[in-house]
Amino acid sequence: MSERPLTDVASGPTLGESRARVLDLLRAADSPLGVQQVAAATSLHANTARFHLDNLVETGLAERQVEDRNQPGRPRMVYQAKPQDTAAGQRSYQLLATMLTTLVASELPQPRQAAIAAGQEWGRYLTERPTPFERVDAEDGIRRLSAVLADAGFAPGAVDDAESPVIPLRHCPFREIAQQHRDVVCALHLGLMQGVLAEVRAPIAAERLDPFVEPSLCLAHLTVSSS
Repeated sequence: MSERPLTDVASGPTLGESRARVLDLLRAADSPLGVQQVAAATSLHANTARFHLDNLVETGLAERQVEDRNQPGRPRMVYQAKPQDTAAGQRSYQLLATMLTTLVASELPQPRQAAIAAGQEWGRYLTERPTPFERVDAEDGIRRLSAVLADAGFAPGAVDDAESPVIPLRHCPFREIAQQHRDVVCALHLGLMQGVLAEVRAPIAAERLDPFVEPSLCLAHLTVSSS
């Protein structure tokens, strides 16, 4: 029998700072909240707030329902926290992530390119698009990228060199899977950064990601456009 665990080690899902704030907000609310309410209260972009809310639903910490209203118009989806004792039980998300990652790596003809493309789509989705004609410079682009990375749990550090910026990522939220399948998981993360920077129209691009240069450190290398 394999000695590899089939369930996650933690007794419950581990939450990043932003997701924990969303859950705390739901637990403190007297009634279910909509995405815009959560986004405003937590200073998150609406798509990011929805991402965290949907994850809380998937992990059994919250529930989603159609708002009961008598006013005209399309009813919105609202979220509320579940009683804390209903979320108990083993989780196997690491096993699921491993299974899906090995599927991508073994079955797709170009798994790295597919992972980058998927990451780019998610990066575009999770960031806030600038208003029309709004100019985003390199510094603001890095700030916006770092905000998305922080919300995703990467714990990005400060950038020292403005001409050849490198973002230190001091925590990988998918570390165990990334160590086994770097070509897929790290490519997904690189694509995520590329998608964010493309969506905000910053004169900067994510060139490469150096994984695990130290046990708890990855380096995201960016390139600033000369134009």
